[in-house]
Amino acid sequence: MNHLPLIIKREYLTKVKNKSFIVMTFLSPIIMIILISVVAYLSQLNNDKQRTISILDESGLVKDAFQNSEHTKYNMFEDMTLTDAKAIVKEASNYGLLYIGKLDSISFVPKHIEFYSEESPSLSLISDLEGILENKLTDLKLQKEGFDIEKIKTSRANVSIEQESFDGRKTSKIDSVLKLIFGGMAGYLLFMFIIIYGNMIMRSVIEEKTSRIIEVIISSVKPIQLMLGKIIGTSLAGITQFLVWIVLGGVLLFIISAVFGIDVAQMQSPQQQMMQQAMENPEANMQLQDIMTAFYNLPITNLIIAFILFFICGYLLYSSLYAAIGAAVDNETDTQQFLLPVMMPLILAVYIGFFTVIEDPHGTVSTVFSFIPFTSPVVMLMRIPFGVPLWQQLLSLLILIGTFILIVWFAAKIYRVGILMYGKKPSYKELIKWIKY
Repeated sequence: MNHLPLIIKREYLTKVKNKSFIVMTFLSPIIMIILISVVAYLSQLNNDKQRTISILDESGLVKDAFQNSEHTKYNMFEDMTLTDAKAIVKEASNYGLLYIGKLDSISFVPKHIEFYSEESPSLSLISDLEGILENKLTDLKLQKEGFDIEKIKTSRANVSIEQESFDGRKTSKIDSVLKLIFGGMAGYLLFMFIIIYGNMIMRSVIEEKTSRIIEVIISSVKPIQLMLGKIIGTSLAGITQFLVWIVLGGVLLFIISAVFGIDVAQMQSPQQQMMQQAMENPEANMQLQDIMTAFYNLPITNLIIAFILFFICGYLLYSSLYAAIGAAVDNETDTQQFLLPVMMPLILAVYIGFFTVIEDPHGTVSTVFSFIPFTSPVVMLMRIPFGVPLWQQLLSLLILIGTFILIVWFAAKIYRVGILMYGKKPSYKELIKWIKY
């Protein structure tokens, strides 16, 4: 008799009714939303803060280079010593003092430029000040050499290489970025899902083994059915938890934004600025169009279907290994020697994906690792956005499914013997013996 549906139901209900599972299901999104809200609130305070920077220019070159902005105000000092300027800035509690020394007539560059402040200034502020000074001093040096600055600016050529495949499909430089983002998110999600719920499966097996409940269950259920039931039931519980997180997180974000007036969108101000610039700046508008073109060029349908299939098969493959490890040991301490060989292929897959696929998605290394079943769930998902033939995707998926069936068969043998073994610390040699039984 097939008891698999009953085992799946039992595992699912056991997990979702567990007090710690319920607490973490509702507590995790609350903690996460609180952290996001705090970051958004601090970002909002930072964006609303206005900095006053005093400037003492002894060279007399850059007085008109600094323009006040929404969050930065420049205060020019004249006919004043550096010591007096420091005292005034410190007394007024201004953000800092930019000191520009006297002019070096040979190089036409101030001898000394320094920024004084009570605390360490932000890197972005220093970079902005350096950019303003570099542009101004460069223009002055060119003018001294007799060059026409306006002609130089108008003579600069902007080169943007358009990309198009031989079949007429247009692409852009931003394509690779979007493809890397998708592959990275897919790999990270699979990695975290395996770690969280794979460990849950392993602990479940260890708990039932140490409590001797497994001896009663195994008398009427085949080991392979029990193992598959645990894997599938725990996976369904994990999916349920993710759905609750998404729904509850969205509701909490809406409530916090409405009640406390915290603008979570402040965390995405760079994107908002890009959108605003796109309406005013033709060059930014072209960049936005490139992003939209890159998004439409993605094989969305292929990506969704491949993600679902490779994600499920990859998770089942690793979960069967976790279940076998749980059956082989008596406590979580003994699992460490077996977990590292299981996690190494997944870590290698993420490494190959980020450092090889993005540079050469159709190279030998990327192609080979997209067919190896322990790395293909990540590597193939990162290759697909770059255009992988359908036959390669199907072949990789078939190899992954076949390996899963083979691993389940081996894991079931370990599971069959291991769940009834107590008081003996297993070794790899011992596991090989169990497989031969």
